[in-house]
Amino acid sequence: MLPPPLLLLLCLVLLGNLEPAATLIRVPLRRIHPGHRIFSPLYGWEQRAELSRTPTSGGKTAFVPLSKFMNTQYFGDIGLGTPPQNFTVVFDTGSSNLWVPSTRCHFFSLACWFHHRFNPKASSSFRPNGTKFAIQYGTGRLSGILSRDNLTIGGIHNVSVTFGEALWEPSLVFALARFDGILGLGFPTLAVGGVQPPLDALVEQRLLEKPVFSFYLNRDSEGSDGGELVLGGSDPDHYVPPLTFIPVTIPAYWQVHMQSVKVGTGLNLCAQGCGAILDTGTSLITGPSEEIRALNKAVGGFPLLTGQYLIQCSKIPELPTVSFSLGGVWFNLTGQDYVIKVQQGQSNPEPRDSQCPGVVTLQILQSDVGLCLLGFQALDIPKPEGPLWILGDVFLGSYVAVFDRGDKNIGPRVGLARARSRATGRAERKATQAQFLRRRPG
Repeated sequence: MLPPPLLLLLCLVLLGNLEPAATLIRVPLRRIHPGHRIFSPLYGWEQRAELSRTPTSGGKTAFVPLSKFMNTQYFGDIGLGTPPQNFTVVFDTGSSNLWVPSTRCHFFSLACWFHHRFNPKASSSFRPNGTKFAIQYGTGRLSGILSRDNLTIGGIHNVSVTFGEALWEPSLVFALARFDGILGLGFPTLAVGGVQPPLDALVEQRLLEKPVFSFYLNRDSEGSDGGELVLGGSDPDHYVPPLTFIPVTIPAYWQVHMQSVKVGTGLNLCAQGCGAILDTGTSLITGPSEEIRALNKAVGGFPLLTGQYLIQCSKIPELPTVSFSLGGVWFNLTGQDYVIKVQQGQSNPEPRDSQCPGVVTLQILQSDVGLCLLGFQALDIPKPEGPLWILGDVFLGSYVAVFDRGDKNIGPRVGLARARSRATGRAERKATQAQFLRRRPG
């Protein structure tokens, strides 16, 4: 999630060289089935799965269920305090702070009434700090005080972290959001108030061997499995090797150099090279407005007032491939990859809040009008930071990304490889099992 001027839009990954015995924290994802409550501001806060504690013989491995909404929003549960108080958070590579709503929030802070709130009096390990903080997210903002307590993430407990208790969330988008708070996975330089990001706390307290994490976002339409976040490593079953590593150019956001963007065989964008940020807190792919307009025109989309584009769902098989050149390798997205199919069976289309503050996502009902949402949106980021492209969940749903903070020998980098679909993985495992059975001696 990009603070201004970088965030206006919805805003995990791995290391290829970790040994199997390395400490891993696994975060399985689960899918949300919105049903008829898709437009309810209270949707999504039903009973959550308990924080799992599942150790393995190869080291600590923990599981935290995450939720998925429309293949564009991914959430997970963490715990704060002793005993843990559960919160749903966005795991966001575009920011570096952890914050949740507080029971001490302002009475007129509407978001507090719709979300879980941290109660310091209910935690035996709570330590007050009291330093004020404020974060601006495009048209959404919040403020509060810093506190210290124990974080539970997966099966890892008692991680001492400094986090924000949100006391004032005046923006309506926070009240409608399907998450309680945000857990930032960006670099320390992005952290408001100079606090230590949670990833650094895990490494410093020797609960994680290296500051590396990977995200697999499952975009299959069936089942409740939404993918998996792995902290400290990756699962090779999630991607098709090899991983292509691209150096981070500016260690704040996960920013890399992109050589070019190509639409089919007739349009070239980012012709002189450009910056690109890989951001799990951004739902769509964004770029400079002039280039995004040209891209959507080449694809055949037509614009909405919100800055997003629609396409007839029936045209998906005919859409051109959109390709991104990173690290000298072309990463291709087909129409199936970059078109968002909306849940069928709704009664009327209407605006809905996006995952990140400041953006409204228009949900179009495929069953009613035969329209789908294109995964590209204009976002002009001014100099000196911009212009920039943001490769959000539409891109990261097709490619597993490895976020590696590096060490004294290797600088920060991002590794990319094509994600395996759950269906493909199951088919490969069945084929392997069948081959094994055929080879077994009679």
